[in-house]
Amino acid sequence: MTDFTPECIARLKRVTTATLTTQLFKRGLRNCFIQGVRPLGSYGENMVGPAYTLRNIPSREDLDHVGVFANPEHPQRKAVENAPAGKVLVVDCRGDVRAASGGEILMTRLRVRGAAGVVSDGGMRDAAAIGRMDLPVFCAGPSAPLNLAAHHAVDIDVPIACGGVPVYPGDMIVGDTDGVVVIPAHLAEEIARDAADQEFLEEFLLTRIQAGARLPDTYPPNAETRAAFEEWRKGREIAPMR
Repeated sequence: MTDFTPECIARLKRVTTATLTTQLFKRGLRNCFIQGVRPLGSYGENMVGPAYTLRNIPSREDLDHVGVFANPEHPQRKAVENAPAGKVLVVDCRGDVRAASGGEILMTRLRVRGAAGVVSDGGMRDAAAIGRMDLPVFCAGPSAPLNLAAHHAVDIDVPIACGGVPVYPGDMIVGDTDGVVVIPAHLAEEIARDAADQEFLEEFLLTRIQAGARLPDTYPPNAETRAAFEEWRKGREIAPMR
């Protein structure tokens, strides 16, 4: 597993997914934003952590009945029970929102275990209760039916698709009010650094635009604007909290 520096984690907790998708785009990566998911609650900072994955296929009536949950090796329950602290559980539901991919009890267990968050391109039951928890949960929306109505859990910690995006175990997952972005693990450190620099520059450019500056020569900045930025940034920290 890739180990990420505390500086990387701290920066990713402060920058937006909009900035991160721009940095990924500059590196030729255009399909890293998970489509169709949104936060169930309001969280004080970004959700950040390496991916721990669960893959589902469509359920089948003779296999998916409530009795399967008595087996501690059931992949959904095993994924929750064994999710490493600090990781984000990412669930592949094939974008099918006809059933939940989890509920309040499972999310509570993940919170107690120290998970960094949950992302699912399926639904969640007990959505209001989950939204009040301090565990960041992103999904395609509320859905009352239990997972067995549509999903058959098969694999843990394998490459999956979530919201049309490939997610490999250990990829860095970042979520904010806009949604969730997936950063390849080997790029996370440099993207976190460059995203912090980008937001520091954009904070300065925003002050210019608020003061009446026109977009040409400001956004993107010309040489004169960049020189003014270098003067402005003296004595300031990179990417302060907004």
